[in-house]
Amino acid sequence: VDNYVTLNWTTATETNNSEFNVERNVISTTGKNLEWQTIGIVIGKGTTTEPQNYSFVDENISAGKYQYRLKQIDFNGTFEYSNTIEVEINPASKFSLEQNFPKPFNPATNIRFDLVKESYVVLKIYDLNGREIENLIEDYKPAGSYKIRYEPKELTSGIYFYRIITEDFTDVKKMIFLK
Repeated sequence: VDNYVTLNWTTATETNNSEFNVERNVISTTGKNLEWQTIGIVIGKGTTTEPQNYSFVDENISAGKYQYRLKQIDFNGTFEYSNTIEVEINPASKFSLEQNFPKPFNPATNIRFDLVKESYVVLKIYDLNGREIENLIEDYKPAGSYKIRYEPKELTSGIYFYRIITEDFTDVKKMIFLK
């Protein structure tokens, strides 16, 4: 979904299961695979005869093709790999800045935006007088969809604005913080 991949898996039984290492491999535009990287660990249930359900979310990944696999590791260090699955994240179709959610918010809110192409992104929070409150992003970002969690440190209740600026797109949205 957008630029998030949710991996769900079920075990029928488990024996001596310590953990699952979630591994990701980027498939380059030339079709060549890069190295597998462990991107997360999910704790196993040890030994059980009951089915177990697991889930892992890989967030804020760029447009491209990826492979995923699980490395199931026993308490004694032996391990086994799952089958590999392939996922393609499509680039955003247009630049956009979404309304924060929840609105109003306390203690935190999410700000989502889409980039059609790699861009230098500036995302800042301003008060009603146009004074900069906080700089959330000032960096190059690959094309894709993003979700930024904003948890203000020292805001008073009120109306604020967040503004995104790229080479090709600018937008401003209003948000309300309630203490």
